[in-house]
Amino acid sequence: MRKTEKVLGYDVDLLTFSGAIDKIMGKIHNQEGAQVVTINPEMIEMASRSYEFSKILKSAEIVIPDSSGIKLALKLKGVEQEQIPGIDLALDLLRSCCEMNYKVALIGATEDVLETTVKRVKGEFEGIKICYSRNGYFDIQKEDKIIEELKASEPNLVLVAMGVPRQEFFIKSCKEKISNAVFIGVGGSFDVWAGVVQRAPEFFKVMGCEWLYRTYKQPQRIKRIYKTLPLFLIKVIIDAIQTNGIFLKRKKND
Repeated sequence: MRKTEKVLGYDVDLLTFSGAIDKIMGKIHNQEGAQVVTINPEMIEMASRSYEFSKILKSAEIVIPDSSGIKLALKLKGVEQEQIPGIDLALDLLRSCCEMNYKVALIGATEDVLETTVKRVKGEFEGIKICYSRNGYFDIQKEDKIIEELKASEPNLVLVAMGVPRQEFFIKSCKEKISNAVFIGVGGSFDVWAGVVQRAPEFFKVMGCEWLYRTYKQPQRIKRIYKTLPLFLIKVIIDAIQTNGIFLKRKKND
C-alpha cells in the first residue's frame, strides 16, 4: 500500500532509499509501468503556474523526495523522511536492472554527452542491456517517431535527462503508448556521469546542500533558486501551521 504525505498539495512517497529501489523494481518486474518523479521545490513552484505540469506531478505513480527542501517541508509536518537524490536512485536502478537482465533506455543530453554516458554505464555495469539511446535535442515534430522507436526496443526502465519540465511532458507522451515501462526524469544526471559537470563533494551531500554547491559552480542558477526557495519555505511553514501544527509527534517512513 502506498504511504504518502502531502507537500503543498502534492503526494510524496515516504520511503527509505532501499524501499524506493524495491518499489520501483517491483513495478518493473510486474510490468506495471509508472512515472517516477524526483520532486523538489522548483518543480512545485513551477506546477503552481502550470495546470498541465501540476496534473503530471499529481498523476505520477511514485514521487521521490529529491531535495533538502522537500525533506524540511515534511519535517515541519512531523515526518522524518530521508532525502533520496535522484541521481543516486537512478544509478542503483541501473545496477539492479543489470543484475536482473532488464533492458534500459537512455534519452537526453547532447549527442556527445549521451555517447559518453552510454560508454561509462556499460563500463560500470558489465553486461547491462541498453536497448535504446537518443539525445534530447529533437523537434516536437519528431517526438512520435522517437516514441515508436523506443516502444519497439521494449525497455523496462527509461531514464530521461531533458530537464524539468520538458522531460516530464515527454514521459507523459511516452506513457500513453508504452504502458509497461518505468520512466524517470533524471535532469542533469547524464552530464555528471559523462564527467561534464562535477558533482558536489561528499560534505555537501551529507549536509543536504548539493544545491548550494551547484549554485556556486553555476552562478546563473542564483536568480532562479532564490526566487523559488524563500516563497516555497513560506508556503510550507504556513501549510504546516494550518494543517498539523509544527513539530508534532514524528511519523516514521517505511
